[in-house]
Amino acid sequence: MRRRESELDRDIAALLAARAFIEIRHLARSARLESGDSSEDTLERIRFLANLAHNLPGVARPRPSTPSRRGASPGSWEQATATRPLTGVWNTAGPKGQAWILRHIAQAGRTWTPPPPLPERRKGPSSMTPRQWAGFLLGRWPVRTPVGREPLPAAANVLKSLDTETVRALYEEARRLRLGLGGGGPWLRAHLDPDGVHYLLPDPASYYWPGTPIRDAEIGWWQCTALLRMRNGEQVSGMVAVLPEAFTALPTTLPRRQQLRLAHRTRSTERDTYLWGRDHKAECAPQVCGYVAEATDSAPTTT
Repeated sequence: MRRRESELDRDIAALLAARAFIEIRHLARSARLESGDSSEDTLERIRFLANLAHNLPGVARPRPSTPSRRGASPGSWEQATATRPLTGVWNTAGPKGQAWILRHIAQAGRTWTPPPPLPERRKGPSSMTPRQWAGFLLGRWPVRTPVGREPLPAAANVLKSLDTETVRALYEEARRLRLGLGGGGPWLRAHLDPDGVHYLLPDPASYYWPGTPIRDAEIGWWQCTALLRMRNGEQVSGMVAVLPEAFTALPTTLPRRQQLRLAHRTRSTERDTYLWGRDHKAECAPQVCGYVAEATDSAPTTT
């Protein structure tokens, strides 16, 4: 049944992509002939269709799956879209887009059941796969090198335990050096557990692997996954860019077996600082958190 639903989703995606492109071509011709407000309406319709349809070709004819981090567990969103490939498109289309989708499916005489909502990012880590358990029992480090790339040095194959002030300093350094990963500023400082223990693991995605060209240079920092303990005790994930010398200088205090166990937990925790901040927003107040929002402050995002 699931296979039939997946195949039908891909078939429907191809149908919708073709209908969207036909409509866009018609609207683009009309825009050349119109002027004034009606032309703006036409361009807005084109933008709507382009936003709705830009992922449909990839759903209809997917490329072989290449995870950004080898050996990491698939997240709940990845599992949902593997079962129902149109899950992401449907759940981000909004009422107007969903009405457009259903109308064109009906006009084509097809029968299709919309996918369920995207799952909530799970709290806590996912369970280990059999392969991950085998690697853990054999003492293999879980961060694996992408095909064709140089492995990280031995100094990066370590998980480090940090106090809150050290985490704040690393995020501040990433912001100050404009490394592109890390932030949060006063928001993060206010919402970390002041007495919490946090964990940091060099865990670059393939597109952030050291040596990758970026902005007329090569990446010389390590993308690290952080497991952060927030003020309510929940552990969530975060991302921060750390210079190799800064990471190496941090003390290593945990036994290797404990590092391996915590490395899996760090890599497989889906809920991040953004989602935690979204859920916390209703109760966030200076008298509760000691945080006063500023125009430029926001919860850190992950990549």
